[in-house]
Amino acid sequence: MEAQEGMKEQIAILEIDQKHQEDLQRLRDLRPIDDDFMRCLFKDNIPLVEFVLRVITDRQDLIITDCETQKDMKRLAGARSLRLDAYGTDSTGKRYDLEVQRQEKGADPHRARYHSSVMDIENLHSGQEFKELPDIYTIFIIEKDFYEKGEPVYPIERINCATGKCFGDGEHILYVNGEYRGDSDIGKLMHDFNCTRADDMNFQLMADRTRYLKENPKGVEEMCRIMEDMRNQTLREGMINVAKKMLEDGTITLEKIAEFVGLSVDEVKELKADRPV
Repeated sequence: MEAQEGMKEQIAILEIDQKHQEDLQRLRDLRPIDDDFMRCLFKDNIPLVEFVLRVITDRQDLIITDCETQKDMKRLAGARSLRLDAYGTDSTGKRYDLEVQRQEKGADPHRARYHSSVMDIENLHSGQEFKELPDIYTIFIIEKDFYEKGEPVYPIERINCATGKCFGDGEHILYVNGEYRGDSDIGKLMHDFNCTRADDMNFQLMADRTRYLKENPKGVEEMCRIMEDMRNQTLREGMINVAKKMLEDGTITLEKIAEFVGLSVDEVKELKADRPV
């Protein structure tokens, strides 16, 4: 019996070491345009967020005062929630949602519209006037040239079709072409977003943070821990989706659902309460 337990322990240790080695290899291959790595680049790094936004918006006077990665947005019961890659505020109160989308399907215009609308809901409180809504910028950095016109950035604005003038509602959507290269800052930045090595990057802020996360022991440990958390989060999201399907069936008790998917009964009750009536 003791020999069997010892063997199980050794196997568990080997499996953990294998996962760690896989994480290290994955970390070496990650680029800033990979959303998992981008979130870590921007975490607690307002100067880097500010620099990237200045290049993309071509506003050198932009000053970021606050930034949060993996920002959860959900203000309406039953509405689809969002988790923003990076959500920032500048010194004039403008809000910025910076998203990395490697897949073109993740950059569907309807998604951009939803991101903008969720930020609106988040930023207007009871008793406020509609004119108090801040300007919002929804920015998608996409690995491919989404509109295939070779432009570095595609600004999307509402216009009055009868007058041809800007509608002026404060909503701004920008699609950034991750394939764009050139001697301009945006071209150099997109080059850096596609680099796996800090030594190959143009901008010091990007290179320093990348080097820390990939080469500094503390940074590597932080990244490995985050990748483990992401695995667990993916597993949990899968459990939640299964629980929702079981709730739709309507014939399975909450206790049985909780037992099957590994959630608590209270968590299953919350999922049931959030279902649209």
